[in-house]
Amino acid sequence: MPSIKVFNTFGRKLEPFIPFKPGLVRMYVCGPTVYDYTHLGHARTYVAFDAIKRYFRLRGFNVIHVQNITDIDDKIIDRARNENRDWREIVDTYSRDYFEMLEKLKIRVDIHPRVTEHINEIIEFIQGLIDRGYAYVAPSGSVYFEVDKYPDYGGLSGRKSPEEWRQEIEVLKEKKKPYDFALWKAWKPGEPYWEAPWG
Repeated sequence: MPSIKVFNTFGRKLEPFIPFKPGLVRMYVCGPTVYDYTHLGHARTYVAFDAIKRYFRLRGFNVIHVQNITDIDDKIIDRARNENRDWREIVDTYSRDYFEMLEKLKIRVDIHPRVTEHINEIIEFIQGLIDRGYAYVAPSGSVYFEVDKYPDYGGLSGRKSPEEWRQEIEVLKEKKKPYDFALWKAWKPGEPYWEAPWG
């Protein structure tokens, strides 16, 4: 059987697919932030990766398909506040919609990790970035990734200079550079929170 070729976004070229472990494909697909109903754009992503998974399985690979659920986010908190509801109600409503959509499209995902189930691992990972000098704690207790410390930043998207990141920039005085991005946001009154070393 001919080899499978995939487009390597980082290298910008078609390359033979060689899994890290022979016969096994680990596929991580960005899932929904559950603050609104699923739309066609979401479904397109899920259907596309489901087709890729099925093709790899057809070719004899064992595939582990992981698709996360972001169940805590500013958009969820804002919607809960605007609708005078608990943020968990928002999460439950739109998670249910997401799973109903997967069922209707016959998409089977192996693992659905939720952000709130992995807070300890997230804190550990962020602390590792701080310890290695890639992230810093701002006076508020928020933690930011220091983009200038990572020379390959933007390589995957093909946008390597700060001028190309304008639409992503949230200007806050506490950040070293406008394009540094939040890894952890400090607690604000009335918002859900988790204990962390920084705030």
